[in-house]
Amino acid sequence: MKIRFVVLVLSCIMVMSCDDTATSDSTVETIEETDQNKKISAKTIQDIDYNDYALSSEAESKTVTWDTYHELATQLSYLKKGDFSFFNGDIDLLKKFISEFKTQMPEEFKTNLIISRNAIIETELLKLNENLTIDNISRDEKILNIKALFVSFSSLNYLINKKLEDDFYGKIQPE
Repeated sequence: MKIRFVVLVLSCIMVMSCDDTATSDSTVETIEETDQNKKISAKTIQDIDYNDYALSSEAESKTVTWDTYHELATQLSYLKKGDFSFFNGDIDLLKKFISEFKTQMPEEFKTNLIISRNAIIETELLKLNENLTIDNISRDEKILNIKALFVSFSSLNYLINKKLEDDFYGKIQPE
């Protein structure tokens, strides 16, 4: 009778110890999967859905001297490929870039709508820099901020095209 009791107790201990090992393994796997989900890949960025407006050929010729605009467009194309180096760099360099972005804007585009769109781009750039440099910001929040930056830059392109179109049709006089 004592032998049966001892065998039963030992069996219970073995079963319980095996169960603990399986639980700890699944915990390790869950942590690894969570770390993997925190990374934002180029595929994730390319899957962001928004209306992307490009500059018209006339707008391209008018923005040829606006170097910081072209630099921002280049950096956004790198961001679409998953390169965050410009956006999570030094905040002072980003602020200097934003200052140059505003001062180099051609006089033709200094309208209230375009200036306000530039302010929104400035806000989104600073917010993205902050979100990328702080570790406790969720992945979804970072993706939403990337989308907001894409949308604001696309809206700037749309407003530049619209202004040039309005200027062109404003010159045409009815006969």
